[in-house]
Amino acid sequence: MSTFKNLAIVAAMMFFAPMAHATEPDQLERNKSLVTAFYEKALNEKDIDGAITMMGPTYKQHNARIPDGKDGFRQFFSAFKQRYPQSHSQIVRVIAEGDLVVLHVHMVIEPGTRGTAVMDIFRVENGKLVEHWDVLQPIPEDIPHSNTMF
Repeated sequence: MSTFKNLAIVAAMMFFAPMAHATEPDQLERNKSLVTAFYEKALNEKDIDGAITMMGPTYKQHNARIPDGKDGFRQFFSAFKQRYPQSHSQIVRVIAEGDLVVLHVHMVIEPGTRGTAVMDIFRVENGKLVEHWDVLQPIPEDIPHSNTMF
């Protein structure tokens, strides 16, 4: 009986393992869609409450200037919206691996300025955003090569 159970387990693992891998690209695409929709909602539409609905029960913030949690997000981006009503962020690249989604963004908070190169990293859990990191670099006037930052 023990050998039969072991064979049944191995057979089940062989049958279901390919299915698990087949859905992974789909999950990555869903995560990318969630994060880009969240970013558009929060940064370009400036719909703070709409963006918050895409967050999980907790939202851990790693940006040193934004308070932690949903309330911290609401507080920061409500003030940002008031101060920079014409800001716009263009997503240039979206990269996903595991439960992380990385956005490479050209953020211009005031029209007519060069803006900032941004790398935003989000962690997704159960179809909701639960954690955020970012790195921002102002776009300089002179760059010592002919490449762009995007």
